[in-house]
Amino acid sequence: MQEIKWAVLGTGIIANEMAVALKKNGKNIYAVGNRTYDKAVAFADKYGIEKVYEDYNDMFSDPEVDVIYITTPHNTHMEFMKKAIVNGKHILVEKSITLNSSELDEAITLANEKGVIIGEAMTIYHMPIYKKLREILDSGKLGKVNLITMNFGSFKEYNMSNRFFNKNLAGGAMLDIGVYALSFIRWFMDEKPTRLLSQVKSAPTGVDEQAGLLLMNGEGQMASVMLSLHSKQPKRGMISCEKGYIEIMEYPRAWEATITYVASGETEVIKEGENADALAYELADMERAISGDAECMHLEYTKDVMDMMTAFRNEWGFKYPEEE
Repeated sequence: MQEIKWAVLGTGIIANEMAVALKKNGKNIYAVGNRTYDKAVAFADKYGIEKVYEDYNDMFSDPEVDVIYITTPHNTHMEFMKKAIVNGKHILVEKSITLNSSELDEAITLANEKGVIIGEAMTIYHMPIYKKLREILDSGKLGKVNLITMNFGSFKEYNMSNRFFNKNLAGGAMLDIGVYALSFIRWFMDEKPTRLLSQVKSAPTGVDEQAGLLLMNGEGQMASVMLSLHSKQPKRGMISCEKGYIEIMEYPRAWEATITYVASGETEVIKEGENADALAYELADMERAISGDAECMHLEYTKDVMDMMTAFRNEWGFKYPEEE
């Protein structure tokens, strides 16, 4: 692979994880930018980063930068994505990659014009366990995938000013945790679900606090999802097939799965990869994409998931200020 220089926008939790992950891949962040300059300086000192921008906007036009990891809140992504793309920078963007399908379509069109790679930092598309499970399903030993059942619930205190419940920070269960469940579903379904039903409970701020989703595609494959920001659930996914079922716990960064075979009742544990290396796998795939294997970022799945999230939110009549 060519030498690729990374810059990171933001210095929060994900940016810190990214710095550690890149070092696992034998590399280091080249540059960092943040709205608060002192935080960028402290971040650079912590990780031995060569360049700090006094004005983070200089990152987008820096000729030394090849790819930018955008780790800022959802509702800031589109502004930064466009700045990066028009300057010929590849971008890896925290999920959810945009607020809605219109934004993502605009970004994809612009990226195609400029010849750059854009990718969403969705762990499910890059963890080794998911690549292994796709191989198993493609072999036919479990038969067709018929039903997928997903749970993801976190208990967040009712602080309506924090990012989870704050409409001005693009809060809500769908963009924060639903994106994982829907990405899991899209990974294992043969085609995009187009028949969508849902129920939603809103927080006082007007974002989605809790939701139940039902999905079906043209192949008759079905899925159900239960999401909550105020009720703890296990992060559990189950793929039900004709000849067995697969159970995965902690699925956003999974490292193992249990297969139960219907005919014999036997179980098999499949282990691939490490939970702690989730971001390292993403970064490595992004570099592969930049080096010529664009399909490894699965942008087509990112678009399908964004289309579904947008359809659900439109059905609920939920809009963020940027969408008014």
